Amino acid sequence: MKIDLTGRRALVAGGSRGIGLAIAHSFAAAGADVSICARQAASLESASASLKTLGHRVSSRSCDLSRAEDIGAWVEASAQALGGIDILVNCASAFGRTDDEAGWAASVQVDLMAPVRACYAALPYLERQGGSIIHISSTAGLGASVRTPPYGAVKAALMEYTQTQALALAGKHIRVNCIAPGSIYFEGGVWDNARQKNPALYERILKGIPSGRYGTPEEVAQVATFLVSDQASWVTGQTIAVCGGQSL
Repeated sequence: MKIDLTGRRALVAGGSRGIGLAIAHSFAAAGADVSICARQAASLESASASLKTLGHRVSSRSCDLSRAEDIGAWVEASAQALGGIDILVNCASAFGRTDDEAGWAASVQVDLMAPVRACYAALPYLERQGGSIIHISSTAGLGASVRTPPYGAVKAALMEYTQTQALALAGKHIRVNCIAPGSIYFEGGVWDNARQKNPALYERILKGIPSGRYGTPEEVAQVATFLVSDQASWVTGQTIAVCGGQSL
């Protein structure tokens, strides 16, 4: 099955590394123009340069996704640079782990309110011709998350929000879906850090993955690319776990 996104204009929040960058790469490889945002200028510049090698329009902007004004500015600048918006992917996470004010505040602002705010800003453009929204949640939101209470609870909320949005926006030809990755390994990511600093945790999680390995960002990106394509035209309101059986 060949997926063609030629002419589509895709925004990926948190697109400078890991899952977000893999999604942006997959979209661009399928023909889409892409815009990414992130806080770190160095990683953003590197990601933008790599995306430009694929030969399509690329826009990037530094953005603190905990700030509503930054999100609105990024979405507006992206729409102007790309000539509109067909796809929005909300991928960034603050990885709020601690069950305290700081942990909850980080998770709520970045993992939940950033997607809400990005949707607010992008909807006037999506409503013109229809399109697709994808929220990146986590298998931590599918059940109890004792090690990371705020992260799990907010990711669960994002799954519910996906269903609500999908129903509300179906009449406007906007599809909304969610991906719940399991433990995904990439250089500089959460599990790379665990491997180096907390090998006991790294090995314990690895042993709990039925497929016997950590996942890759590209495996999540492939599902995202399908979901925004015409091949998924009758799919909306769904959360798809990409976890090698980990959620089982």
